[in-house]
Amino acid sequence: MKKTRNVAIAGVGQTKHRGHREDVNLAELVSEAVEEVLADSMVDLSDIDAIVHGNMELFEGVHQPDMWHVIADGGYGKAGYRITTGGTTGTTLVSAADHLVASGMHDLVLAIGFEKQEEGMTTTGITNMSCPLWDREVQTGAITGTTGVIMMNKFGQKAEEAAAELRVLMATNARKNFKAHLRLDITRKDVLDSRVLAWPLRLLHMCPESNGACAMLFASEEMAKKLPQKKVWMHDHVTIHRQEFFDFAHLEDLNTHGEAARIIYTRNGIVNPIKQIGVFEMYDPSSWWALDWLGKFLFMENGEQIDMVLNGDFAIDGKFPVNPSGGVVSTNPIGATAIIRVAEAALQIRGDADDHQVPRDINLALASGFGGTFWTVLHLLGKDKPNH
Repeated sequence: MKKTRNVAIAGVGQTKHRGHREDVNLAELVSEAVEEVLADSMVDLSDIDAIVHGNMELFEGVHQPDMWHVIADGGYGKAGYRITTGGTTGTTLVSAADHLVASGMHDLVLAIGFEKQEEGMTTTGITNMSCPLWDREVQTGAITGTTGVIMMNKFGQKAEEAAAELRVLMATNARKNFKAHLRLDITRKDVLDSRVLAWPLRLLHMCPESNGACAMLFASEEMAKKLPQKKVWMHDHVTIHRQEFFDFAHLEDLNTHGEAARIIYTRNGIVNPIKQIGVFEMYDPSSWWALDWLGKFLFMENGEQIDMVLNGDFAIDGKFPVNPSGGVVSTNPIGATAIIRVAEAALQIRGDADDHQVPRDINLALASGFGGTFWTVLHLLGKDKPNH
């Protein structure tokens, strides 16, 4: 992807993500992340040129929240952009902010993703998004056992054990991340004994409904030189999605993950992602989807990722660390969920991920977002400035 100029991530800010934040309203929640990113980057709000703002507004039932969040993000009098693309909202915010800086339109762009799901009814919002007649074959929401059934038919009981083990791994990572929502102490047995939602998908396989916000600051190369924070560079990103109407009988053909990975690996000379990429912050709405999607991102058609899970290869100190933050199954403020993936990947490259830091130098990091109708956004970040 050719750019007019390089773009650096110059600051990261996150709230603590929790199931209940009755102590703040929406604007105050956003303000927490903005204040932290300003402190992290040591930038004054007046220096920021534009703000890219996003959530799933129908979940809280608040229309155009960016218009009244100016009291929280300092957007008054600045260029503003509001983005909503479902579960991918956070990664779309990052893509938009990157383009706004790379194009030369702005030098400093603040991207903010948030959700305060206790303010509305997320499930009602999801199930009313589509027409019950024309969209009756379109899945709305993430509660489905289809992926688990397909994997168990292919790989047997070992797949169920691996999905449970992957959830335990995410819980272990989340306990090291004080900002994560669910910081559970669970075993594989706890996962397999939890309530069935849609067999073989169980309650502990699934992501929660969280409240939280995440903000990131993007700077041009010239501006980045003036800022004190360690820089992380935007190397590439790609968005792949399928048509709104599809046949669930051909579910396995809707591999937007694999297509996005193929493009980004090819463009950046990545021939062995496990060796060349230091950490992967993956959008994992459930442990079953995570187990399947790891195979798609890593081109493992024969279920090799199942053995990797059981061997501990995806642990923080494993050969290919996945979601040191605890992932989406631990923290899911939907409008912020995908931007958290990018923010956490950037912190890993900086070496600033606190107790969930991967214990080796990270030169390249991958982050994914997923949502809508099989919609994948993939970002590649690097410690070194790219040569465009």
